[in-house]
Amino acid sequence: MPDTVIQQESVSAAFSKQSVVFDDLDKANPIINWMRDKVRMHALSYWKPGDHVLELNAGTGLDALFFCEQGMYVHATDNAEGMVAEIKKKANDRITAERCSFLELDKLQEQKFDHIFSNFGGLNCTDKLDEVIKSFSNLLKPEGTATLVIMPPACPWEIAAAIKGNFKLAFRRLKRGGTPSNVEGVSFTSYYYAPKSVIKMFGKEYKTLAVEGLGSLVPPPYKEKFPAKFPRTFKTLTLVEDSLANAWPFYAWADHFIITMQKV
Repeated sequence: MPDTVIQQESVSAAFSKQSVVFDDLDKANPIINWMRDKVRMHALSYWKPGDHVLELNAGTGLDALFFCEQGMYVHATDNAEGMVAEIKKKANDRITAERCSFLELDKLQEQKFDHIFSNFGGLNCTDKLDEVIKSFSNLLKPEGTATLVIMPPACPWEIAAAIKGNFKLAFRRLKRGGTPSNVEGVSFTSYYYAPKSVIKMFGKEYKTLAVEGLGSLVPPPYKEKFPAKFPRTFKTLTLVEDSLANAWPFYAWADHFIITMQKV
């Protein structure tokens, strides 16, 4: 069985297992809530009511539901059967759901979208991001946009773990050939991409509209107790990050970065 197939099946199995508790975990984490709000506001600065959005690795449909409430039509896709089942529970006349891997977007070739959207590092589950991005061309309308939230190779909060001797965490994103990940007891490999590399993958057919850091100063989601323990510090970090998120190195050294590219 090809490594790509094994990887896809492992990722799908992991997130299918997590699907039944995903919404509760998400809503209970104040850092994820802050990050999700940032991503949504970023996307809405380029979208308008009536636009048609293709969402990749849509999870349980939390973002799809939000965007449909803002007047968009969302075709939410995910390769995890459990996640798609959860999306269908939220489906309405503005949300459609389909099990589809982002490596098999040719299945959607007859459809055209104003925007393509992928949140929270779902695309870090493949070492073939260039192939995924290449497939966008036939799916996007002229002047359509792609807004992707990707995990880069450098995260200051993780690198700082080296101070306490946790070198495995500090430099895990720099490991060649990808980094082992585990969700709900299922192992798979994660791959990390710098903004410059992603822009290069899009090529001359696209122009860069924005690159924004997400979690360059604010701690990553696994530090979910930080906001309650240090509320003033957390508030200060969010305010400072808001002012620096679009500047280098803050957009490149972060837990995630948001990038929006436009087809020209």
